[in-house]
Amino acid sequence: QVLRQFVRHDSDTVTSLVLERSMNRVQLLGRVGQDPIMRQVEGKNPVTIFSLATNEMWRTGDSEVNQGGDISQKTTWHRISVFRPGLRDVTYQYVRKGSRIFVEGKIDYGEYTDKNNVRRQATTIIADNVIFLSDGSVRDKV
Repeated sequence: QVLRQFVRHDSDTVTSLVLERSMNRVQLLGRVGQDPIMRQVEGKNPVTIFSLATNEMWRTGDSEVNQGGDISQKTTWHRISVFRPGLRDVTYQYVRKGSRIFVEGKIDYGEYTDKNNVRRQATTIIADNVIFLSDGSVRDKV
């Protein structure tokens, strides 16, 4: 019965079950907020974790055509986790605060209990690919 919730029926008979496809894909382009850290929970594989900032900019005012109004910006911070062994190690070694990178992966929603024993929600991007676009030097930030 549970399987039927995830299966599309092409007909009324159970003989022609086809699994539906779905997609969980994220692409982010931004700057790294702090140097990555590597964590390892006992009995599990290590993970490299860092934050990535993306910016959304828009012009406020009456007319965007004649460039009137003020420019507003919103920064969104994303928690990136890299589990793939080769990518995890290269990311830990070479990504630095201020680096401009492109991340592809999937979004993951989870829960954890903080040190005060309070349940918290956590949204994480599980990276499948990290493309290094700059080294974060001042020249790249201008």
